[in-house]
Amino acid sequence: MKSYKKIGIALSGGGVRGIAHLGVIKALQEANIPIEMVSGTSAGAIVGALFCQGFSPDEILEIILRTNYFRFIRPAISWKGILKMDMLETLYRKYLVDNSFESLKIPLSITATDFKKGKSVYFYQGELIRPLLASACIPGIFEPIKIGNRHYVDGGVLNNLPVEALEKECEYIIGVNCNHLPESDNVHNMKRMIERTVIMSINYNVYSRKNKCDYFIEPKGLAEFGVFDIKSAQAIFDTGYKSTQEFIRSNNAITELGKEN
Repeated sequence: MKSYKKIGIALSGGGVRGIAHLGVIKALQEANIPIEMVSGTSAGAIVGALFCQGFSPDEILEIILRTNYFRFIRPAISWKGILKMDMLETLYRKYLVDNSFESLKIPLSITATDFKKGKSVYFYQGELIRPLLASACIPGIFEPIKIGNRHYVDGGVLNNLPVEALEKECEYIIGVNCNHLPESDNVHNMKRMIERTVIMSINYNVYSRKNKCDYFIEPKGLAEFGVFDIKSAQAIFDTGYKSTQEFIRSNNAITELGKEN
């Protein structure tokens, strides 16, 4: 990542809500705003990897809609997690054939959390797929991913908007958070309470990085979708797309980025 890039985009995690990133990217492309570098965590890393490989937002959505992810997840006989996600490597190899950062058409950085050190780690060279798995490895749900002699879990635990990977590489940074959480005094059950509490905690480390972004996009309405609500993939995509169109219409400065290139 030595070459200087003009526009970079940081994509947050957020489970299935990360599909909104695809709609965001599509709207930016239609406004002729080029994305020259991507940094992603968890779902943002998955979207980023496929986009940087060369797939369009619509093609990535189609891949998501036709994939049965449960075929690639199996129980973990371990105290470290309920499920193992290493079989997903087979799925990703279908689309990320060369399995390397260097083979991508657009530079990419993936964020994961070194579990023992308790630190964020940024992967941007060498093997691609295992860092991708690590970045989306939800603690307690999935068994940690081993890379070398280190164990990694979801990057969003410590950094759900990895702008740091872009700061020295890009002139302009667009941050995208797909975990918008509106005010609510109506929590119906324990599941909702836990989910809302986790999102509040993760969003804290997003908003602490918001001022590092030249532009910050947070599609409204995503809170109505669950983090595993794959049946709403198209609606989530549309929410990201329409929200970004509105953001562009109300922010004249961002449209100038396309004109400068």
